[in-house]
Amino acid sequence: MNFLIRLLISALAALITAKVLPGVHINSFTTAIVLAIVLAILNLLVKPILILLTLPVTVLTLGLFLLVINALIIMIASSLVRGFKVDGFIWALLFSLVLTVVTGIMNSLAGTGNDD
Repeated sequence: MNFLIRLLISALAALITAKVLPGVHINSFTTAIVLAIVLAILNLLVKPILILLTLPVTVLTLGLFLLVINALIIMIASSLVRGFKVDGFIWALLFSLVLTVVTGIMNSLAGTGNDD
């Protein structure tokens, strides 16, 4: 049940973030739910592989390269989800940063933190 609540919060946070950033477009709430599911799957399967492959660069940049990986995940999701469009890499980077903040705030307000 907690996963479903987090999924809905992520979808709502994505909609809010898309309204704030002019370079990110989400057509509907249904698209936002699909986006949240796709992002969860990509973060589960693809992100660990990318982190492992780029570990030396990540260490050299003191972890800042993880922001680039997050933006790449957003770009991949943009190509997979119809109705979700990101205008470029910088917008994907900003979207990932703002989405993280908005999701964190919404999760803390809803009481669905990472204390499982």
